[in-house]
Parts: sequence; structure tokens; C-alpha cells
Amino acid sequence: MQSEITAPFIAINRHRLTTDGEGVTTLVGFHGCPLQCEYCLNPQCLQADGVWRRMTPGELYSEVEIDDLYFMATGGGICFGGGEPLLHSDFIKAFADIMNPEWKLTIETSLNVPLKNVKAIASLVEMWYVDIKDVNPIIYKAYTGESNERVMRNLQWLADNDYSDKIIIRLPLIPKYNTEENREHSQQLLKSIGFNYFDTFTYIVR
Repeated sequence: MQSEITAPFIAINRHRLTTDGEGVTTLVGFHGCPLQCEYCLNPQCLQADGVWRRMTPGELYSEVEIDDLYFMATGGGICFGGGEPLLHSDFIKAFADIMNPEWKLTIETSLNVPLKNVKAIASLVEMWYVDIKDVNPIIYKAYTGESNERVMRNLQWLADNDYSDKIIIRLPLIPKYNTEENREHSQQLLKSIGFNYFDTFTYIVR
């Protein structure tokens, strides 16, 4: 039952414009992540004793439906981020079952999750923002502490199943970890798989 599904959240940020997809969006951040990135923007997603809480899909819907008029007027909706939202694909699917079907559903993900988690919600997602760090497995592991085998396999499945036009791949320049040449290599390899939309930027180290 949906009422029995819960997930941990670190934040709900309302009235975001053009940063998480089209229109006005509400960013819903999950607690928990499989990676240990040095320049993590949301380190609270890994803190066992941080400020976070569990909710059911119905409880989350009650909090975000207040912005239904904004979503409908601008073509916006909900963006699930984190942390890693695809660790909770069962929750996302249950939430999608009860949300207004006119809302757009966006996912911000590292894709470093089991393929079954991607398959479970792929047809529900309007737009994906995938932060791959770098396709080079040595660079990726040095920066995240994990292998990128799942990332590459999931990207291949998404391309093979005609989702590539819904995916924007984020290609960061990561100080001390990769170079412009590395990033160009990542982009060319991903283009060969079938991806065409990229967001390039540089991590700011504070």
C-alpha cells in the first residue's frame, strides 16, 4: 500500500524557476547517496543525525500541492534530487500515481543505482539531469569513491530505449580531478552512444 511506503527527505524548496526543468518547480531532496564526492553540494544527505524526516507519498503530496496553480500555469512540477532520488524509485512511482498528471516530473541523479530502479520510473520522467562526473573510471572512482559501471550501463539502457532526448548530461570540470581534455572525451563518447544535450560547468571549490 502507498501509505506504507516512506522515504527520508532533507529539503523541499519551492518556487524555483528554470533551474530544474521548465516552469516553476519544487525541488524535493532525498536523504542518502551512494557516492562520497569531495565537493558535494548537499553533504547533509549523508549525515546520519542531520535534519531530515520521513514522509509517505500522500504526506509529500499534501505539502507540494499548494503550488498546483504555479505548476499548471507555467508547465512546471516536481524535481526529485538529493542525495540520490533513484534509491527510492518505489516512492517516486507511488507519488506519481497520486500527483496531478499535468505536473512535469524531473529527476536529478548520478545514475549510480541498480538498473531496475531506473526501469521502474523511466516512463514517468519528463526530463533527466544526469551528473556523470567523468566517464573515465579512474577519475570517477577517485572523486566519488565508487565505480561508474552502473552509470554507464544505465546510460546505455536509456539510450537503447529512446530516452536520450529527455536527458541533459552534466559534464563538470572538477578541480584537481579532471581536465578540459577529459571532459571533451566524455562528451564525445556519450555522443557516440546517442546523447546530444550537455551542461558544462566548473565546480566551485570553497
